[in-house]
Amino acid sequence: MMKNVFKILFVCLFLASCQQKITPEDINKLNGYWEIEKVSFKDADDKEYKMNENFDFFKIAKNEGIRRKVRPQFNGTFLFNEDYEKVKVRFVEDHVYLDYSTPYAKWTEELISISDDEMQIKNDQNKEYHYKKAGPINLLEDGQETK
Repeated sequence: MMKNVFKILFVCLFLASCQQKITPEDINKLNGYWEIEKVSFKDADDKEYKMNENFDFFKIAKNEGIRRKVRPQFNGTFLFNEDYEKVKVRFVEDHVYLDYSTPYAKWTEELISISDDEMQIKNDQNKEYHYKKAGPINLLEDGQETK
């Protein structure tokens, strides 16, 4: 019985130690276009996104910047309006928070993980947003995507 407890404890500690620690250098990976792949809910099934009309565009320097919703166009450009959210990156112990503000509201999300290609953010309602890095969508005249 005691051996099983130690085995379970060891596995839990191992998994906890495998969680990515986000460094200040990782924040540069936020810059660019991000597309939501799915949203995970605490007490419900995940919601998958096959295609998105809007992407999130981040531009961060020295832990401050903006996030803006943009709409990809078939010619590889993005449409956007003048609306954006100011973003400040805040490190607290082993957590990284994105503090957003507009003239109308302020809120915080936690940056759970980030790599060159993927990102995970959790909001205050425990919804986890899984993003993939995106770029321009260029379609040829025959509807085929360019390489």
